[in-house]
Amino acid sequence: MAKYDIYGIGNALVDMEYEVGHEDLGILGIDKGVMTLVDEHQQTAIMNHLKAHHHQRGSGGSAANSIIAFSQFGGKCYYSCKVADDELGHFYMKDLIDGGVDTNHHTEKDQGHTGRCVVLVTPDSDRTMCTFLGVSGNLSTSELVEEALRDSDWFYTEGYLVTSDAARHASIEAKRIADGAGVKTAISLSDPNMVKFFKHGLMDMIGSGVDLLFANEFEAMGMAGSDDLDAAVTYLKTISKSFAITRGPQGALVWDGQTLIDIDPVKVQAVDTVGAGDMFAGAFLYGLSQGWSHQHAGDLASAASAKLVTALGPRLTSDETQKILKAFV
Repeated sequence: MAKYDIYGIGNALVDMEYEVGHEDLGILGIDKGVMTLVDEHQQTAIMNHLKAHHHQRGSGGSAANSIIAFSQFGGKCYYSCKVADDELGHFYMKDLIDGGVDTNHHTEKDQGHTGRCVVLVTPDSDRTMCTFLGVSGNLSTSELVEEALRDSDWFYTEGYLVTSDAARHASIEAKRIADGAGVKTAISLSDPNMVKFFKHGLMDMIGSGVDLLFANEFEAMGMAGSDDLDAAVTYLKTISKSFAITRGPQGALVWDGQTLIDIDPVKVQAVDTVGAGDMFAGAFLYGLSQGWSHQHAGDLASAASAKLVTALGPRLTSDETQKILKAFV
């Protein structure tokens, strides 16, 4: 029996979340609804523009959100990332460990700045992200803990790592180790811009194929080079043994390797969609780790992500997560 249910690798980012108007995006010249990489100066200018706006702070990063959700459901998790020896870095590590996740950062940390993500939530509950990676941009194979990876049932990585040569290579190396050790592999495409600008790099991370792929419908169609969802479904079957395509208020489509399954949405009043896909992935993977069917895991993931979007932030509390789980066990 493996020590960990899942081993993840991804960016370590402290989220700074603001509620803004559409006019703010126009003034700042930011593309709505996607993640844009910025340097420290650009991000500081954005934060100065928003200094009169209330904001909340929390540890984030796409894969980290999924891993912590997995842990809150009751799974055993390990997460490799890179933070600096600064206040945000210590804040991030405490949050990760408090979430029950083992990590590679118990001791020495690098000098520099821990990554930050300014999350702008507009009245339509859409999220726009401006990310300064800081030292997370230097994530590399040095952060991999091979012993923990080999002693896991699943390996999970995020598409956002494709933007850094070192991080992309770390993800590719981790998948190579996982494949060799018989560890199942999963990837999230993360963001339409990752598909639009870094498709070749994502294909390098996917390699000969993964066991499970997560995408929203725009990312899936972007990978297929088509505006037709059926074509995207057909294409994803060529690079992954199974997959989940999230469709917001329309639910999700799940391919279990033999059957295409419709996952019904849970109707709620959305306030903030930050982290919805991350929660879906974490909940879905937890269900599979318990031997559930793809249908049952998808229903749990739909319920959890629906609950998440009813409040600000990319996370639920452990109590909220356990309450959702009780309805499915």
